[in-house]
Amino acid sequence: MAAKHVKPCLLLVLIFSAYVCVSAEPNNRKKSLNIIKQLNRRGPYIGLITVIRTEENAFFATGSFRPDPKYPFVDLSGRRFRIGKVHGKKVIFVRCGVGMVNAAAATQQMLDLFDVEGIIHFGIAGNVNNSMSIGDVTIPSQVAHTGIWDWLNPQGTVDQDDVAQLDIGSYNVPTGSGANLLGHIGYRKEQFFSKSGEPNIAQSLVWAKTSPQWLQLASNFGELILEQCVNSSLCLPQKPKLVVGLRASTANIFVDNAAYRDFLFQTFHISSVDMESAAVVMTSLSNGFPVIVIRGLSDLAGQQQGENAVKKFGSLAALNTAKAVLGFIDNLPGHAY
Repeated sequence: MAAKHVKPCLLLVLIFSAYVCVSAEPNNRKKSLNIIKQLNRRGPYIGLITVIRTEENAFFATGSFRPDPKYPFVDLSGRRFRIGKVHGKKVIFVRCGVGMVNAAAATQQMLDLFDVEGIIHFGIAGNVNNSMSIGDVTIPSQVAHTGIWDWLNPQGTVDQDDVAQLDIGSYNVPTGSGANLLGHIGYRKEQFFSKSGEPNIAQSLVWAKTSPQWLQLASNFGELILEQCVNSSLCLPQKPKLVVGLRASTANIFVDNAAYRDFLFQTFHISSVDMESAAVVMTSLSNGFPVIVIRGLSDLAGQQQGENAVKKFGSLAALNTAKAVLGFIDNLPGHAY
């Protein structure tokens, strides 16, 4: 008889447990939003957005971040927003995750929920400019989304409005031999929606420009001492440098192919490739906030002999990027933009 009474009891326990699990998430979100409301009374802040743990570790390893004593972080939608100060400036830091969807989502969340003045986006990137080297830091003046493709039928023609064409058959080795059913790709323009434009009307856009005032500030914050060695036995052949004002490209593609690297450089005249910057820049500009991108070059995007260098020099590139970020923050005026 006792066994017959166990099943209803277990059912009640399971129902109660499910109710607790379902109701816990809204309560956690409500708690986080209440904390954000209190934090915003102390604002505004500078938003810092990086991508992967290597970059996050390098930034915090500098020891320049001072966490807020009362609310050191807020967890929201699976991301941890860290609150603190850098060189006396109030900042909110988040690691967005790889790719354009993560970058855009984290940026919009930052802008919607927190009282921020603008966004500093930073991380590592592939180098596609032979005049630059691994370990260098680039602060681009404009970024293109080079992942919007018209991948055409082999007999198809590229739309006249496309900004570039990649004829895959041109990269056959030996050139021109055999059939190539991949055909060619047309690179489309981005659709850019902005608070300054007409509602629900997109502008055609190729290059999203970072904020000129912040770019000018980055050009004038003095000498930056960058690291040349990962350790005593692994060093770069030359001293890394900071370069301001070049071009960058973003797509949901990790570029490790010499031919595609050369195509991007020759066609778009870019110097770095990554998977997030254009999303952060476009989201910030759409909402009317200043934004700057700081990227350390960790590899040659396929130009190297052998294994990609990101495994060897990714941590060094991340550290040099963090140093540039700290230098930029140090020179930011203490008022809103």
